[in-house]
Amino acid sequence: MVDVTEKCETEREAEAEGFISVSEECYRKIEEGSVKKGDVLSAARIAGIMGAKKNSELIPLCHIINLTKVAVDFSMCGETGGEYRIRALCTVKCTGRTGVEMEALTGVSIALLTIYDMCKAVDKRMTIGGICLLKKSGGKSGVFIR
Repeated sequence: MVDVTEKCETEREAEAEGFISVSEECYRKIEEGSVKKGDVLSAARIAGIMGAKKNSELIPLCHIINLTKVAVDFSMCGETGGEYRIRALCTVKCTGRTGVEMEALTGVSIALLTIYDMCKAVDKRMTIGGICLLKKSGGKSGVFIR
């Protein structure tokens, strides 16, 4: 694990996004709230928040970070190129000695995996992709914007 003892504490923030492509039927069921397992996006939001908070237990050598904010939001993107897509966005903040990029990426990944899990009875052809860091701020390296 990297020694961050000498680093200054700064306010740090990161945003990550990802997408899940689903069938039209699955998309409609998520929109209508008629998936048998329940409210897909609410469950995925909680799972994403929990995933970000447990990042250091999942990714080897990541520091345990006292997060001050985790938010997971979804956008129903509709039909694009024959696919129905849902965008997940995870925003994470802390004041600390190391960044929160991994927490944001983990949060968005777990949120999308939860959608997959809750909808797999409806659509086994779902695909998850486009997971990336959109921006980060704080620390020695400063601001990054994709």
